[in-house]
Amino acid sequence: MRARMMPFAGFDMPVQYSGIIDEHMAVRNAAGIFDVSHMGEFRFTGSDAAKTLQGLVTNNVDAMYNGRAMYTVMCLPNGGIIDDLILYRESEDNFLMVVNAANIEKDYAWIEEHLTGDTTLRNESENVALMAIQGPKAIEIVQRLTDLPLADLKFYHFLNAPAGEFFGCEWAIIAATGYTGERGLEVYCPPEKAADIWDAVIEAGRADGLLPAGLGARDTLRLEAGFCLYGNDITDQTNPIEAGLGWITKLDKGDFIGREAIACVKEDGPERKLVAFKMIDRGIPRQGYDILDSDGAQIGIVTSGTQSPILQCGIGLGYVPNDPAFTAAGSAIHISIRSRQLTAEVAKAPLHKS
Repeated sequence: MRARMMPFAGFDMPVQYSGIIDEHMAVRNAAGIFDVSHMGEFRFTGSDAAKTLQGLVTNNVDAMYNGRAMYTVMCLPNGGIIDDLILYRESEDNFLMVVNAANIEKDYAWIEEHLTGDTTLRNESENVALMAIQGPKAIEIVQRLTDLPLADLKFYHFLNAPAGEFFGCEWAIIAATGYTGERGLEVYCPPEKAADIWDAVIEAGRADGLLPAGLGARDTLRLEAGFCLYGNDITDQTNPIEAGLGWITKLDKGDFIGREAIACVKEDGPERKLVAFKMIDRGIPRQGYDILDSDGAQIGIVTSGTQSPILQCGIGLGYVPNDPAFTAAGSAIHISIRSRQLTAEVAKAPLHKS
């Protein structure tokens, strides 16, 4: 199946294959497979690797154990978010960090400046292919291709496939994280094995309705789930508290870069908050559109927006003042769309299940 391609973060990426709505619904009802090999992978090794990471990220690295994955962010000293990422602990002195493609060079340079003690950093991005198989039938489909115990894999955990036991790969990591709001798996493997695995997954899932999916469906799916996108909803101008990421910010774990600034925001309360919303009036919100109060005054801005294939209405994320009148579920806000003031309702994520 041919893909419609576009440049993204220095890569040629598939926007869609059969169509965004078809691919979106396949993931919600059966499964979809995404090529996300553009993501960056950094390897941390050494007896002080955990200590280095504990000082770099907001979540508690010391709470991890072998086979555990963790979502977190790196921050500037002022609390602004450098990137959001996933950490994998393979052993006490061996961690894999997965970062956003557009931030690979920036993140690597930042981390290099803050290495401590016996810590070695390697950029393995060019040596790793990554596919995400997402949807209610995803694990069942991939299980047909391996004897590895995938059904036992808990959310935000992973396993290392023994050499040669997964498509003959010298190494492979199979994880259960995801960016769609559905259960699923991520397969990290050598690039030379990626095409064989991709073709096998598509063939194994064909009868179930699995489809290859592109960036378009990835965006509509993550917005229905209420997940942030770096560069839109979180940037170096936003802090974890206002972005609703307090749950991955462990102020009691000890010192880390940005802790003091973030603690002040938490104590004083953020001036604004990121909220999810559904359109009541007919219209599609887009990044950069103004959010208005009932009098038409600008109070915020849409950071992400789209048309929800499940809800059949516009949905989005945006920052508004930290006031229950604008942040409480059910509150009315208004979006300026083509010079019209259209009504929306603040809602709890995931939006497609609210």
